[in-house]
Amino acid sequence: MKLIVNEREVEVADSEGMTAGGIRNRFKPGADLIIVDGFPVTPETLLRDGQVVCLIRRGETPSSEELEFLMMARHTPGVHRKAKEAVVGIAGLGGLGSQVAIALARVGVGTLILVDFDVVEPSNLNRQQYFIDQIGLPKTQALRDTLGRINPLVRVISHQVKLTPENIPNIFGGAQILVEAFDRPDQKAMLAETWLRCYPGRPLVCASGLAGHEDANLIRTRRVGPIVLVGDGTNEARQGKGLMAPRVGVAAHHQANAVLRLILGENAISAAS
Repeated sequence: MKLIVNEREVEVADSEGMTAGGIRNRFKPGADLIIVDGFPVTPETLLRDGQVVCLIRRGETPSSEELEFLMMARHTPGVHRKAKEAVVGIAGLGGLGSQVAIALARVGVGTLILVDFDVVEPSNLNRQQYFIDQIGLPKTQALRDTLGRINPLVRVISHQVKLTPENIPNIFGGAQILVEAFDRPDQKAMLAETWLRCYPGRPLVCASGLAGHEDANLIRTRRVGPIVLVGDGTNEARQGKGLMAPRVGVAAHHQANAVLRLILGENAISAAS
């Protein structure tokens, strides 16, 4: 039978009783973790023709040739190729945008277009994916550096500019999907209006209603016309109700998951009631 073992196609003569442990002993003795089709298995697990096997030795730094394969070893089969070909834009790199970018980098999205005009400041650290030693840096630079430490295989295109109706088509023209991650309602409306006018067939993933410490289960993903909208639609940031890491993080990962589903051609997002 044929298997993919650490990104190489191999042919195994004895297809009867072939186990994950036998493959490990043959191709990477001493591997601590055996992953088959995205799921950890025991050495006694029987293998089938065509399966993808990943052998990992804990603490070992992989070669550049192996890194991408090993990073994606826990993914559902078939996801990585489509993710790698995708180009996603993120408008705003605050609590939502910084976390969406990190989630998509871990998924292996091939190209991220990141845009923000601001710098990292101390009050960002309660919910945004930055560090104390990055205070004062442009958010585009700080996040690009962080993404490079997580997944250097992702291509990051960054723009430290304020988005306007005039520059949005040029900056995000190559994006297949755009994530809106602004704080202010007027900015959200401007971005949505411009994007939908210029690229009516391309998805826009927005957020509204994620402030405070209300029930996280109120945050949901739904379709509102041409827009995929994340949030509870009610709890906006205001005096007495600030933006906090838990709910912002829930909403950001709803957005990232919606992007991944769109990349994979999944359209099962319920319409708003």
